[in-house]
Amino acid sequence: MQRITISIDDDLLAMIDRLSDRRGYTSRSEALRDIVREAVTSEQAASEDDTPCIAALTYVFEHHTRDLARRLTETQHEHHDLSVASLHVHVDHHDCLEVAILKGSVSAVRRFADGVVTQRGVRLGNLQIIPVGHSHGVGDHPHDHDHD
Repeated sequence: MQRITISIDDDLLAMIDRLSDRRGYTSRSEALRDIVREAVTSEQAASEDDTPCIAALTYVFEHHTRDLARRLTETQHEHHDLSVASLHVHVDHHDCLEVAILKGSVSAVRRFADGVVTQRGVRLGNLQIIPVGHSHGVGDHPHDHDHD
């Protein structure tokens, strides 16, 4: 591990300290390492379309919208090769929350997510992509295991 020195303005440092306190980091270094890891992971997911990934797609939809539940189910069945698991929650009388865990290439996962969140009646959607493969992230140590 290397030690570096950075210059940072007071307002940004205060935000880092608040984040550290809220999340329970024991040091600024730990908080900054996680912030950098998150930025690198996000950049990697945005730039490498063929990279294998695991992803969580969360979305809220109005279950009374005509044929929406059927269309969403059909979309999932059409992409069964990407689907690992899903969770369906009845939020209230009007809305449902679904979480789909997906595994595939970044481009295939993005296409699937776009096809879901752009449906009429889907109000909110968020896709969290985590690239996987032989590079397991910044600062990881090499280790042996099987890849599917």
